[in-house]
Amino acid sequence: MNADQEEHLAGLAAEYLAPAAGDYLELLARFEAAHPRDEPHYYLSLLGTHPDHRGQGIGMGLLAHDLELIDAEGFPAYLESSNPANNRRYAMLGFEPIGEFSYPRNGPRVTTMWRPEHHSSGNET
Repeated sequence: MNADQEEHLAGLAAEYLAPAAGDYLELLARFEAAHPRDEPHYYLSLLGTHPDHRGQGIGMGLLAHDLELIDAEGFPAYLESSNPANNRRYAMLGFEPIGEFSYPRNGPRVTTMWRPEHHSSGNET
């Protein structure tokens, strides 16, 4: 994001979030600071499942599909986990915790996770 975009975002945050704008912008800064930049990788930024469909494997199936495509290209992957219950699921797919940070005002912890480059043999499911 360039300086003009950052300024525009700060203005929107102030307009729409009023007193929470500072915390929101601080949270974005924490996500940005935690994101590794030393190696090309895929950034898996958001994954969620509607409450009516949780526990059916939909989210993990989508993630597994994406990882197959990433593996075919031979790249590592990075994500942030805001739900500690999901860390075990991500670990089963090869992600390793590399750090953590919290939301402003001692809010929830976010675990940053890295999945090293995997080479697909074409036989994985």
